[in-house]
Amino acid sequence: MNDSEHMHALIALAERAARAGEVPVAAAIIDAHGAVLSMRHNEVEARRDATAHAELLAIQEACAGRGEKYLTDCTLMVTLEPCAMCAQAAAHAKIGRVVFGAYDAKSGGVEHGARVFSHATCHHLPEIIGGVQETPCAALLKDFFQSRRG
Repeated sequence: MNDSEHMHALIALAERAARAGEVPVAAAIIDAHGAVLSMRHNEVEARRDATAHAELLAIQEACAGRGEKYLTDCTLMVTLEPCAMCAQAAAHAKIGRVVFGAYDAKSGGVEHGARVFSHATCHHLPEIIGGVQETPCAALLKDFFQSRRG
């Protein structure tokens, strides 16, 4: 599978998250051979835990599954630009690539806001690819928040 195909699977998972009342964000850790090591969606509401972002859950699951703390040969793929917390977690896990769908001008931490990977003090700089399947990823979030308002 390529990045676009993996993102389609994440969009479907994010849709399930929305139906469960979670902000529709999904993330996966994919190894160098294209195998999915973990695939999670936000669980902030279900766990009543502000840190239960899809990226953190996916990183934790992949590390546990491998019995390793670093994921240097892996890609973190996520439907929304990671926030500063999740970008820092990716740096600490030494993830090789970060691929995301929709940009997040309000809370993003990669291309917006904190721009975690652009600081000299960042522990690790992954390859960053934004805008993969951006339109459907952004539409999912827009629809979710519009339904909450109206």
